[in-house]
Amino acid sequence: MISQWHGTCDLRLFRKPGSQNTDNFKTSHQAKYTAPLKLMKVFNDRKDGRCEIPILHSAGGIVGGDQLTINVNSEENSSAICSSVAAQKVYGSRGRSKLNPQGRWANQKCVFQIEKNADLEWIPQELIVYKGGLFEQNMTVNLDPSSSFFCVDLVRLGRTAAGEELGNGIWRSSLEIFRKNNKGKHYEFSDRLELSGEALKSVHGLEKKPVFGSLTWITPKKIKQKDLSELLVKCRQQRSGLEGFMTCSLLENGISARYTGSSTQSARFWFYRIWTLTRILRKSSLPEYMRIWPMQENPSTDKKCP
Repeated sequence: MISQWHGTCDLRLFRKPGSQNTDNFKTSHQAKYTAPLKLMKVFNDRKDGRCEIPILHSAGGIVGGDQLTINVNSEENSSAICSSVAAQKVYGSRGRSKLNPQGRWANQKCVFQIEKNADLEWIPQELIVYKGGLFEQNMTVNLDPSSSFFCVDLVRLGRTAAGEELGNGIWRSSLEIFRKNNKGKHYEFSDRLELSGEALKSVHGLEKKPVFGSLTWITPKKIKQKDLSELLVKCRQQRSGLEGFMTCSLLENGISARYTGSSTQSARFWFYRIWTLTRILRKSSLPEYMRIWPMQENPSTDKKCP
């Protein structure tokens, strides 16, 4: 019997002491973690002072019963991007054990606390759910009105290169974003999904496409609706040359994008282009792939982002 893991990673992100000049600051970090989660080398030498946090899952993959908990506290004026070092694998669970023939769920829980004028980007690499895998992710974000949260979620259902589908496996995701106000906090955005069974085949679901992706950007309250509407138009223009079905819609304070198709590369490229546009709107530096990512393709179109 394979033993289950309960890995934890607690991160504190803060403006480095002595970096009070907003045009020349560095974000630093403190971390505490338990296996199988650990941090690789953290970089904070970008010109915009953004800290790059590469989180490594040191086991060979996730099995039924595993629990991963990630807590990130982005303190006032901090700026960071968190990512995974490699694509994550979720092994099949159903029908693998006489004790638990229905399988066991693997779970990842992420809690993000984002304080005043902080900017956090959560961009892990893709998740691959093997046939019969059971995986549930729950993300909770507490966001200050002056702050920003950008996240991407990309999943491949089955090892399609080997002709494998998800079968009786299930992928679930919950994203809840709260905003502080003078009465406490209220919902800014809520998104709950389950991909399994008929939803994998239906015309109202994935239509047998193995790749699904979501992008969410919640902006600081000061961003104007006019600017967001213009951003939406530009995001939709970035789909050229990519395969798959891509949609993008406007939120009260942000945007939401979806991808369904067969190409994780196309999904990643489109999300990268949107990511670039959000940085431009924030008057921040253009994004760069994290140094620990193994694939560094050029996602740009022939036409430069406006």
